[in-house]
Amino acid sequence: MILADLGADVVRVDRPGGQQLGRPDASDPMLRGRRRVDANLKTESGRETVLGLVRHADVLMEGYRPGVAERLGVGPAECLAVNPCLVYARATGWGQTGPLAHRAGHDINYMSVTGALNAIGRADECPPPPLNLVGDYGGGSMLLLAGVLAALWNAGRSGQGQVVDAAMVDGVSLLSQKIWSWMAQGLWTDEREANFIDGYAPWYRTYACADGKFMAVGAIEPRFYDQLLRGLGLAGEALPPQRDQSGYPVLAKRFEQVFATRTRDEWAAVFAGLDACTTPVLSWHEAPHHPHLAERQAIVTAHGATQVAPAPRFSRTPAGLPDPMSDPVDVDDVLTGWEGGLDERA
Repeated sequence: MILADLGADVVRVDRPGGQQLGRPDASDPMLRGRRRVDANLKTESGRETVLGLVRHADVLMEGYRPGVAERLGVGPAECLAVNPCLVYARATGWGQTGPLAHRAGHDINYMSVTGALNAIGRADECPPPPLNLVGDYGGGSMLLLAGVLAALWNAGRSGQGQVVDAAMVDGVSLLSQKIWSWMAQGLWTDEREANFIDGYAPWYRTYACADGKFMAVGAIEPRFYDQLLRGLGLAGEALPPQRDQSGYPVLAKRFEQVFATRTRDEWAAVFAGLDACTTPVLSWHEAPHHPHLAERQAIVTAHGATQVAPAPRFSRTPAGLPDPMSDPVDVDDVLTGWEGGLDERA
């Protein structure tokens, strides 16, 4: 989706009659910005369809378990044989090698073995599943995207393609590098809710308001912390110093008491004029209407669905919102365009 957002001509190869999680049609905004062709890779004609596309493509991306693409006849050897400049990008949970390479898994599993999942949540509770943003998307898709762009850059200069092995378990570890850095410096403990950004510090956590909704506080630096106290009406009150960990329980209890006296939106209004790193916790339905997101049009309604606008933003080549995914198209139509306009393609 992101490659299509940024101007790539993306063609999705679907198994005829295949199903997917969610709406199996073009109305799914995750499928925006691409054409699709049908091909049964278990048939010779299906393999030829894919290899015909590969011959003129810059990138092929696949998400099978290791060895499946090879058995289907569209592995790296076959594809690079017809297009030596191809970037063959492989997205998996566990990677192409290792004891778990052929095992199933999901976001929560990739997080669990890296240490990241154990670090999230309250000390006296089970670690909560943090949606699937860390492994699937941050550690998976974004890692693959970075690899694809780097390999494309190299292929344009060397004339040689290569295989990109993007494993979600590697990506989660990569995203955790700052924690490993803090541990190396003796600034992080392996206990949950015992570190300054995991809910232990009273100035970096969420607080319940009078209406049962929440405010998020991230007032790490002293100047922002001073603004937090000002907004809460505690600037002149005798409180433990911000960094005195022995005083954390006192600070947390006092902040809880004060936040509970007003609704979330009342507190949002108070902190709207303060640089206190204190913001309302919004729902998915509320987020598009937040003044900042609304002005930037970060979340838009288009083609019958609310969806996120393309990012990042470019000064010379801004990205518009792509159209929904097409109905199946004839592969010859795709190849005609690719064969005739390679130099003009984004």
